Amino acid sequence: METSRKALVTGGNRGIGHAIAELLRSRGHEVRTPTREELDLVSPTSVQAYLQGSTWQPDILVNNAGLNKINPLETLPLDDWQTILNTNLTAPFLLTQAVAGPMKARGWGRILNISSCYSLVSRVGRMAYTASKSGLNGLTQSSAVELAPYNILVNAICPGFVETDMTRQNNNPAQIEALRAQVPLGRLAKPEEIAEFVAFLVSDRNTYLTGQCIPIDGGFLSQ
Repeated sequence: METSRKALVTGGNRGIGHAIAELLRSRGHEVRTPTREELDLVSPTSVQAYLQGSTWQPDILVNNAGLNKINPLETLPLDDWQTILNTNLTAPFLLTQAVAGPMKARGWGRILNISSCYSLVSRVGRMAYTASKSGLNGLTQSSAVELAPYNILVNAICPGFVETDMTRQNNNPAQIEALRAQVPLGRLAKPEEIAEFVAFLVSDRNTYLTGQCIPIDGGFLSQ
């Protein structure tokens, strides 16, 4: 039986984040999934205010919330670039920075970043998204090195194509079918499949895996 922990999951009200939060709850963890009104990841000021206003200290941090707006290089607005980087990279940095000290004091912690297969390859119109997720991989590796002596394991997963609102938002049905055709397993992942892997990485069962950015993509990147 797993030790009951406190877990903070951003973007935990839908998609992959919801599946992660529900699975962790089912395993006895106390899980918080702040709403955008409570924690606006686009705004560093909001993130800092949320952290300063809470005495609740998570043992597990899952930086799941992400934003992707489709724009080619020449028409990518600076505001969109900054919004995507704030959400996908700056907010995880601030949250990681905030939980690191208390985790060090307890001698245990798990931090899991939801990156993307588009951190390793890219696609037209995903410049800001790819840049932010590649940066998240770098944050994962560097924080893993710094925090390893304190039994804090930091990893990222890089999902491929998943049946989520974001996938449906950024792809029409024909495009989704084209994505499915690119996956050797012949289908998109279900959020629950991603959650199962995350649950292992943030558990007591993971004792030695840290600093990794692991694709979970049905074989997409192996082609």
